[in-house]
Amino acid sequence: MSPTVFREKGYRFFFFSREEVRMHVHVISGDGEAKYWLEPQIELSKNSKYSSKQLNEIKALVEEHENELIAAWQKHFGN
Repeated sequence: MSPTVFREKGYRFFFFSREEVRMHVHVISGDGEAKYWLEPQIELSKNSKYSSKQLNEIKALVEEHENELIAAWQKHFGN
């Protein structure tokens, strides 16, 4: 199960169930996919095919939705 937290600008922001415990979010679109750590600060973990411009746009969206992402993580994973 990989619950979607939100979609914006063609990107899907979601979690994979039963993955590592460090808080993070996955992002996917037709152009590529990436993973961002949410703690201790928002930081790119992995990137596949996104340009620097796209990564900057995605990071801005993660920052904008940080509280929503953390709340969704805590609700989904119970911590």
